[in-house]
Amino acid sequence: MSVVLLLNGPNLGVLGRREPEVYGTDTLADIEAAVADEVGARGWEVRSVQSDCEGELVRAVHRHCDTTVGAIVNPGALMIAGWSLRDALASYTPPWIEVHLSNVWARERFRHESVIAPLAAGVIVGLGSYGYRLAARSLLHLADREPA
Repeated sequence: MSVVLLLNGPNLGVLGRREPEVYGTDTLADIEAAVADEVGARGWEVRSVQSDCEGELVRAVHRHCDTTVGAIVNPGALMIAGWSLRDALASYTPPWIEVHLSNVWARERFRHESVIAPLAAGVIVGLGSYGYRLAARSLLHLADREPA
């Protein structure tokens, strides 16, 4: 069975309660179910990891590097200065998509640059939890393009 890594960084474990006017009302469980729905038709499953600690996310990337077909990564604020997460993702060979619920470029200036985005196969921002579905579809698309 193929597995997609769903990696969520700091403060994303409280989605649904945290600033719903910015991040929406969907919970992380809702997002996990939506991603599972998208990839389930292909027979893929989702392995979800959320942590408020960068080291835990780094360990998850290393632990799942050889056992997943791709990843959806919302680094949260680690996009700004998560250098160890960036280095871990640099060694993650399957394709991965960076996702942000809000449009980071419409927010505070310090959110306008991601240290990990240049490594991603793609970046989806500002579409709320629907962005995760689009990221899952993107991974399916990228898998179809890979030579057998």
